Amino acid sequence: MNKIIRIGTRDSELALWQAHTVEKKLNDLGYQTEIIAVKSQGDILLDKPLYELGITGIFTKTLDIAMLNKQVDIAVHSMKDVPTALPSGIIQAAVLERANSVDILVHKGNLDFLNSEGTIATGSLRRQAQWLNKYPTHKTVDLRGNINTRLKKLEESDWNGAVFAAAGLERINIKPDNFIDLSWMVPAPAQGAMVVVAMENDDFCREALAKLNHKETEVCTHIERQFLKTLEGGCTAPIGALASYNSSTINFEGVLFSLDGKVKFESKKSCTFESYKNFGKECAEEILKNGASTLMKSIRRDLKK
Repeated sequence: MNKIIRIGTRDSELALWQAHTVEKKLNDLGYQTEIIAVKSQGDILLDKPLYELGITGIFTKTLDIAMLNKQVDIAVHSMKDVPTALPSGIIQAAVLERANSVDILVHKGNLDFLNSEGTIATGSLRRQAQWLNKYPTHKTVDLRGNINTRLKKLEESDWNGAVFAAAGLERINIKPDNFIDLSWMVPAPAQGAMVVVAMENDDFCREALAKLNHKETEVCTHIERQFLKTLEGGCTAPIGALASYNSSTINFEGVLFSLDGKVKFESKKSCTFESYKNFGKECAEEILKNGASTLMKSIRRDLKK
């Protein structure tokens, strides 16, 4: 094992925590590693909402290029940031056991606004749409930046709260006291999961990473991401999906909302472990037939304006 595995990562605190987690797991197995941090376009371009940037994989593209240019051997990502179609030559090599998949609302100690009018910050169309569906009298504002930046912006603003993925705050131990779980909000596909990608022709790294793979998380995220891929066709849209194990059964909930949260399509189904391969696609195709395809066309149109 004399080869040093170069681990590519974004340079945010959370991304580095994720890379170090993978590094430790590989070190424990006897592999030598080195971490190489790069800044992604998604971390640099903070003045526009993500959907306006129109770049698929804005948080992963820089690392894809570093891998293809042989500057790094593998890359560690929050799986929800990874496009459903990977670049040619790059493959999913390991999915780590999923952490908390729940979204949380970080607030300022007073929740009275939930029964009246309020302003909630989030850069996610999925979170905006689900919030407006539940709280139609509220308004949402865009919020970009790494976790620490977003918490600071919330603190300095007159907003009532902001929505975060619990896993990110928990991983770097900065979850504030003032929060509530949004268990009613369907998370992003693969939220709470970390994925490691490698070059398809790199047998050494693929073999090493296979030892880190968590099968249950791999199966559940496969279903969620297949649902997403079948629905969106490369377009950003308010889509949530969560698959979870219950003994030998996988329970799935997938949702698609209009941008204003007023229209909702939902799929709630179960499958066996043996039949998971095309399950996400089947769930998506069912709601597309029931009218979701018309909604997706209007979302694409609205986002182009």
